[in-house]
Amino acid sequence: MAKRENGDARPGTSLAAEPPPHHPRQWLRRTLLAVAAAGAAAGVTLTLLPREAPQLDPHRSPAPAPGPQARALAAVTTGVPAALPDLTALITRQESAVRARPADARAWAVLGAAYVARANRTADASDLPRAQRALGTSLKARATKNSEALAGLTALANARRDFAAAKRYGEQALKLTPKRWPAYPPLIDAYTGLGDYTAARKTLDKLMALRTAPADRPAVMARASAVYRDRGWREDAMAQLTDAAVAAGTPAEQAAYRAGVGQLAWERGELTDALDQFAEALRLDPAEATAGVGRARALAARGRTADALTAYREALAKRPDADVTLELAELYESLNRTRDAEAQYALARKRAEKSASDGVDQDLLLGRLEADHGDPQEAVTRLRAEYKRQPGVEVADALGWALHRAGEDKEALKYATAATDRTKGGGVRSALHDFHRGMIEYELKRYGSARLQLEDALMVNPAFSPLWAPEARATLQKMSQVSDGPLPSDML
Repeated sequence: MAKRENGDARPGTSLAAEPPPHHPRQWLRRTLLAVAAAGAAAGVTLTLLPREAPQLDPHRSPAPAPGPQARALAAVTTGVPAALPDLTALITRQESAVRARPADARAWAVLGAAYVARANRTADASDLPRAQRALGTSLKARATKNSEALAGLTALANARRDFAAAKRYGEQALKLTPKRWPAYPPLIDAYTGLGDYTAARKTLDKLMALRTAPADRPAVMARASAVYRDRGWREDAMAQLTDAAVAAGTPAEQAAYRAGVGQLAWERGELTDALDQFAEALRLDPAEATAGVGRARALAARGRTADALTAYREALAKRPDADVTLELAELYESLNRTRDAEAQYALARKRAEKSASDGVDQDLLLGRLEADHGDPQEAVTRLRAEYKRQPGVEVADALGWALHRAGEDKEALKYATAATDRTKGGGVRSALHDFHRGMIEYELKRYGSARLQLEDALMVNPAFSPLWAPEARATLQKMSQVSDGPLPSDML
């Protein structure tokens, strides 16, 4: 077996600990072209072969395609992406159903899950208290063996970034339905949010061992991709999600996975492939705001700032997310448009606080915002508490950076090291995390290690941030004047 980007393949390990082998792949565009060509060739072959299967009854009409409510019902009960109009249609139907049958536990559970799914699509956290009430009513109507309500509560807790509650509900749901694959992905998300990457990988192992129907396999592959990405196995993550995008059954699901493929390409600095994937995702589902944000990010990296600003505004009109608002603010700051940047920072804070009032844990975002654009000491206070509750890689990185901004570099290095140590924890390859650690080590005069970290950040993704990638280059240039050589030309 071939050597991976982070560590060697080891025989005898579990499926989640060691991804399944796959054929070597070229660049993503070539992969997708090959898949399309193979599909076309298969179609021609099947057309030319003699038809030995029984013929359909010519007097029987074909089964009608599922309507929007049926599509959304299938999506929310399995946790796969659903189109926003379909979700709205399902919510309307379920609201009528619970009025007509107020003791129907399943109807309430479906309504709650649909509210969570819509909140995830729109970033409107006001749907989450509605979901809480609906799912609570479902449990009152059927207090025991209510796996539907427990699954909905797991998704709700993940949406609120309450990963401890998500773990609790998810483990209860899995105990009731150990042979149903939809119980596994939200529990994997909970373990990941808590920083328990061993449990996440073991749960994926069990998920992959289940026998799932062909229509469900794209969602399973997408979940495997996320775990592989967090482990640092980028090629395997890309392979799984590319296959999921090709095999997905609805435009909304295809679009979500294409957007994910684009994000993986972006994280590797492959801007052309990323833009192609984001464009295809938006063609499949114009409401796919994640693809719109990714497109804006990639356009900014290409230096097409006017197009990038337009793309950010369009994406935020569809999904006014606080994280994306912060990203736009930093783009404005990188362009020296201080007034526009300050307006967006204030809007990001307002959106985060509104979301927090609806029960979403926004301490990670608000800590990041305060660390770089507000009060670093407040950031440290927020992020210490957040890390105590759920010590994932993202929180470790943010806390380390906040400590650095507050002048506590020795302590900061402990958390930055935890966020970038690929022999432990999640193992994710993040240019931003490498940059943060590199800058902390630079302040501590650990120049050799600082140079390695900053160079790695720019190798992982040369355009990881319009604000911080130039800072990484400038710091490397400073070190090159007093160390062992100039900055490599491909990083200039």
